[in-house]
Amino acid sequence: MTDQSQALATEKEARDVAESARETEWEHPSFARELFLGRFRLDLIHPHPPNDDAEEARAKPFMDKLKTFLDRVDSAEIDRTGEIPEPLVQELRDMGAFGIKIPKEYGGLGLSQMSYIRAMELVTSKDGSLVALLSASQSIGVPQPLKLFGTDEQKKKFFPRLAKGAISAFALTEVDAGSDPANLRTTATPTEDGEHFIINGEKLWCTNGTRAELFVVMARTPDKQVKGKNAKQITAFIVDASMPGVEVVHRLHFMGLKAIENGLIRFSNVKVPRENILWAEGKGLKLALVTLNTGRLTIPAGCAGAGKTMLRIVRKWGMERVQWGQPVGKHEAVAQKIARMAANTFAMEAIAELSAALYEKGGYDIRLEAALAKLYNTEAGWKIIDDTMQIRGGRGYETAISLASRGEAPIAVERAMRDYRINLIFEGSSEIMRLFIAREAVDHHFKLAFNIVNPDSTMKERLTAMAKSAPFYLTWYPTRFVSAGRLKTFGEFGNLATHLRYIERTTRHLGRSIFHAMVRYGPKLERKQAVLFRAVDIGAELFAMSASCVRAQMLAAKGQKEAIALADTFCREARLRIDEHFRNLFGPNDENLYKLAMSVLKGEHAWLERGIAAENSEMGIDSPVPGAPRVGVSEIKEMAGAV
Repeated sequence: MTDQSQALATEKEARDVAESARETEWEHPSFARELFLGRFRLDLIHPHPPNDDAEEARAKPFMDKLKTFLDRVDSAEIDRTGEIPEPLVQELRDMGAFGIKIPKEYGGLGLSQMSYIRAMELVTSKDGSLVALLSASQSIGVPQPLKLFGTDEQKKKFFPRLAKGAISAFALTEVDAGSDPANLRTTATPTEDGEHFIINGEKLWCTNGTRAELFVVMARTPDKQVKGKNAKQITAFIVDASMPGVEVVHRLHFMGLKAIENGLIRFSNVKVPRENILWAEGKGLKLALVTLNTGRLTIPAGCAGAGKTMLRIVRKWGMERVQWGQPVGKHEAVAQKIARMAANTFAMEAIAELSAALYEKGGYDIRLEAALAKLYNTEAGWKIIDDTMQIRGGRGYETAISLASRGEAPIAVERAMRDYRINLIFEGSSEIMRLFIAREAVDHHFKLAFNIVNPDSTMKERLTAMAKSAPFYLTWYPTRFVSAGRLKTFGEFGNLATHLRYIERTTRHLGRSIFHAMVRYGPKLERKQAVLFRAVDIGAELFAMSASCVRAQMLAAKGQKEAIALADTFCREARLRIDEHFRNLFGPNDENLYKLAMSVLKGEHAWLERGIAAENSEMGIDSPVPGAPRVGVSEIKEMAGAV
């Protein structure tokens, strides 16, 4: 068992660990970073990177096989049984679905990131459990960090296995460690000869863990002295499930994704050779963050796929279902939902494809683009799922199996809702994404001017910071009000030009607002999460508008002129949301809300909870008696049926 007796990391320790893993330099340009600095660099994304026709031709045979395969998958049965049949998994292995991006020389398909996300979009449109199996194995499992950081020997050893269908998993999260890795308890202790490490610990919520052959395991190696202080070292290891001491303790079950192979995994004195370290000792967290920069591109594409599926459902239902003398889709209340669903689905695909295209093009730093895409698409997609449920009404809430049993089309909206909800949580919850983006958004200002507003700074430190920052701010700040960019007409965008002009001036507004927030709050800004989150949401909307306009212009040039109407509607709605965020940027109710929350946590409003069931029997599951089996609602029903 993992030692849980250690004290949890302090706030400073947690911050130090997180900061040590950050990529602190920006070697390549980033459109999103420029947005938060108040600079609209349209040249970084326009013209939209073109499709690679040769790559699409290479991917087509695989995509055709995958689509044919999905047409035969019984997702309702997978959901009902909670199992993906082994013959289906073997079919995926045989077609190369576990080695989509693995180079051909190692037996993989050797396809691009764009082909990969389009494949995951296709799978998501059919079955959430299947996409979890495939994407967890390739987006965050062994193949991606191995491709980025593996040695030639490691690639020769592991890539062929992975290409043949060896399932992999990423093992970071623990009971007390997830987004905050400072509380990581799993240890990797070097042997006396230094040739091996002995890993001990437990990993929670390890997707694919119950079926994986290979793991990327994050573990604490011995601390190092950095500037006279102990610094925690977290290292990534490739661990084979067949190694003695690797144990699947429990398969976990969830609200959705009923067939996800997610488990509690225990490592007891697992002896791992030093050559299984990925990258280097102490580089584990940085490896994870860099891996996620690419891995996070998968979820936005899947969300777009889910959005397309829901749009198809409501498009058909909106004309088939007649109430009050006309199809429900023609009633304004429903029509507005459908219009927003279509516009948002277009924006989601624009975001996903632009982010992947920038990665493919190379020479771009996409850490912010990937994070914004993950944040925006997961939340926009959830709204689409919810609206689909509302439009379908009782049929949306009814299961597909129940619908089929009474002769109706088995449209699984309720399963889509259950399966989709996790997207706002895993690979970085919406809150963690906003914190990550906010940290990067203020990074340039903090590097230049933090010591000016820091009350703990000495006079010498303040003067040094002022001298360092003055050349930048003397030019940057005035041009956030008036710049040459405001004179651009963006005429090549036709009807969308007005939105591009809005983006340009609003980007400058965002840049100076973030600067004003830093001046106003100083070091306390990091605690003003509500303020930072609104700034992030403004940036996310501007990114989504930009991606939509650029994609619509590209598609219109190819003859798909209908894209202009979708982008126009999306931008009109986004502008309303942005204006609202600016009106409330500094949160007139933030202090009141925080005070109320603190009083709730203290129990001052516990009287509100009167009239509910006993605390230890929430939702009908009794607190277990020591030594007695846990009995819940389903067990009681089974016993009653047996009697």
